[in-house]
Amino acid sequence: MVAVARPRWGQDGQCEWDGKLGIFPFTDAVAAKRTSKNRVKGTIETKPIKSVNQIATRAMLINYLIPAIKEKWPPHEGEKVIYIIQDNAKAHILQNDQEWQQHYKQDGFTLILTQQPANSPDCNILDLGFFRSIQSLMHKKMPKTVEDLSGAVTEAYNELHAKTLSNVWMSLQYVGNEILKHKGDKNYQLPHNKKNILEDEGNLPEQVKAPRWVVNECKQLVDEWRANQ
Repeated sequence: MVAVARPRWGQDGQCEWDGKLGIFPFTDAVAAKRTSKNRVKGTIETKPIKSVNQIATRAMLINYLIPAIKEKWPPHEGEKVIYIIQDNAKAHILQNDQEWQQHYKQDGFTLILTQQPANSPDCNILDLGFFRSIQSLMHKKMPKTVEDLSGAVTEAYNELHAKTLSNVWMSLQYVGNEILKHKGDKNYQLPHNKKNILEDEGNLPEQVKAPRWVVNECKQLVDEWRANQ
């Protein structure tokens, strides 16, 4: 499980927070049941858990993600309402999960579980570019065991520059504009907006604005849909 938020930058351009909340492997430490040429009986090995189901994801959210958010979230006045956006995998729990309801409010934090639009991987900040960047770093390490693989992925996650993550969040905003332009249809090309050039020129915006004509057309479409219900 990987959790990221948008990095925060100061007025001087320095990174004040890298947006990385944590990476949590679904693994167990298990003693080897028999001796082999690679290790003796009783050696502790890292093994993937048998099934990543709702029990496992619920435990990961409550026992690892919530503490990580409370520890790492940047200072903020007032109540902190944070939306945790998940994909639509069956193993994920919903906001109305009974056990989650006992934990989602803590110490001034309100944590809301929500899902990305169905069948829309471009709306997933991790799929949009973050995992690809991690994968390229991880493959350079050539892991051979589950333990090596887990360690390599974690190292790649830690090594990834905050600017790369920030650029992926910018891409997500451009994707949102394309979805609006196509009235929710997925038949669009991923936008390439030369973010590095814009940044070098000092013209990279903090937020991408949707064209007014796009907003008006989408609003009209929604109004027509509601009128026909």
